[in-house]
Amino acid sequence: MNILTITALNKSYGDHKALTDVDLTIPRGGVYGLLGPNGAGKTTLIRIVNQIIEADSGSVLLNGEQLSSKHIRNIGYLPEERGLYKKMKVREQLLYFAQLKNLSSSQAHEKVDKWLKKLDIANWAEKKIEDLSKGMAQKVQFISTVIHDPELLILDEPFSGFDPVNAEIIKNEILELKSQGTTVVLSTHRMESVELLCDHIAMINKSQKVLDGSVGEIRDQAKTGTFMVELLPDGLPFPAHWEMVRQQEGKWKFKALLEGREPNELLNEILPFGQVIGFTEMIPTIEEIFIQKVKETTP
Repeated sequence: MNILTITALNKSYGDHKALTDVDLTIPRGGVYGLLGPNGAGKTTLIRIVNQIIEADSGSVLLNGEQLSSKHIRNIGYLPEERGLYKKMKVREQLLYFAQLKNLSSSQAHEKVDKWLKKLDIANWAEKKIEDLSKGMAQKVQFISTVIHDPELLILDEPFSGFDPVNAEIIKNEILELKSQGTTVVLSTHRMESVELLCDHIAMINKSQKVLDGSVGEIRDQAKTGTFMVELLPDGLPFPAHWEMVRQQEGKWKFKALLEGREPNELLNEILPFGQVIGFTEMIPTIEEIFIQKVKETTP
């Protein structure tokens, strides 16, 4: 069963359409990327799922049930706008959030101690949030989001404020949570994170869904049959239909198109012109696909 099913979701703010007939099906137990430029409607969608605002029409099902207040305990939400109490100490703040999520006092203490140690901030447990670095405070916010072991975890720009080392730590935590069965919805502008983490992605632009599918399927659909070839030339003039990219230190790089042929046929065409030392299909990155889709769907 899919963990989240969104059907014909609509939301407007006055004359502004934030979501227009959006359908999403989020499989259980993977990482689902929710992409789109600023103002596309992603945050509105996330807030509806978290029951912060209501949709004008459409339905949201969690585990096949109409979303309701009882499902709050099943969801963990890390908003882009962080919300910690700066005058509270780290431990007391995490205990407070844990008990808000219906953990008993003993469960809360156990979970807090586990996560403080896991993210290497146990020594800061009695410090006030205002005394922490931005990255350290972000770790506390992350712990507050996962402290109750939610089955659906919604992360809005989770790497914001982290240096590369701590971003790697959070990335590994997300992957570990996934391996334990947690479903993660990841909203981010960091396309390298999408490539590394996501199993499926959907993209929203101008309030509408414009792309949806597994990462592999979407990249395969964007293939252009172009190969990057690097060779040591033997002096023969190259065919005019090969696009030269770079000549460096006796090596030539160019783009060659399949044009309805198999890769081996293209390679056989290339071989007489020199020693081939590189032959790689040029598959667009998620970032390149993202940029192209925004251009296509923006008037």
